[in-house]
Amino acid sequence: MRTTRRAALAAMLATPALAQARPVRIIVAFPPGGAADIVARVLAERLRETWGAPVVVDNRAGAGGNVAGAELTRAEPDGHTLLITSQSIAVNRFLYARMPFDAMADVAPVSMAIQVPNVMVVPVASPDRTVADFLARARANPGRLNFGSAGVGTSIHLAGELFKHLARVDITHVPYRGAGPAMQDLVAGRLDVMFDTLTVSANPIRQGALRALGVTTRTRAATLPDVPPIGDTVAGYDLSSWFAFFAPGRTAPEIIARQSRDIAAALRDAAVNARLMDLGATPVGSTPEALAAAMRAEAALWEPVIRQANIRIEE
Repeated sequence: MRTTRRAALAAMLATPALAQARPVRIIVAFPPGGAADIVARVLAERLRETWGAPVVVDNRAGAGGNVAGAELTRAEPDGHTLLITSQSIAVNRFLYARMPFDAMADVAPVSMAIQVPNVMVVPVASPDRTVADFLARARANPGRLNFGSAGVGTSIHLAGELFKHLARVDITHVPYRGAGPAMQDLVAGRLDVMFDTLTVSANPIRQGALRALGVTTRTRAATLPDVPPIGDTVAGYDLSSWFAFFAPGRTAPEIIARQSRDIAAALRDAAVNARLMDLGATPVGSTPEALAAAMRAEAALWEPVIRQANIRIEE
């Protein structure tokens, strides 16, 4: 019976005429305007053509992606619901005292969508022109400068915590419900700095609303060739963000394999690829197994940083 049901579900997703009966919902773990939202909306149109069904983007922000993750686990495992979130899904268990789901058991990796550098950005009115300038000002004013993030435990938050740890500097974290709202306050000068994903920061930098001080990767980003790595000033600093698709944990392997192939094909589409590359992202399109390995690597990297910084969320 189980084999028959799985075969039927796989056929449902694979057959456009049947898939048309119901839309596919992509749950986005963050508000509109962030990297995950951008990727979901760029891919939605291409996947709509592939699947012959409406693809609806549904933003469910909150708790560093946990709200969206819990929403995914309540969905039927029939191929009609996907989640796009950041690597926070792999590390939230070290941050939250109570988790609404088990990321290792209740969700199924489908495909990594993009990898993207983060970039250290300040308001255009900031006196800081370099990473060294910012460090000098922060050290002269311990605890008085702040950095914004998309929420506690998000990649943007952890990028800031790693900067604090390696640079031995005291700056105050201000969490938001998504990168979009934080970016608005940064542009307005209500925040001092962000370590945002390049997908979100690229346009404000080009428009002159923000100043980029450094990229978080060891090498310069192709879209910001004049911006040096933060690691040139802060020894050992090197990280990037990723965003990926997940399905409910009980989804049939046949459906996950099909979704993974279709997402990878959509990311190879010339128009989709060009759009994401223009935003500083590197399209990936991985296998489910490769995404699972990336989750394990993130957990191993961030668990000691989180414990040393004593980051704990009691929600």
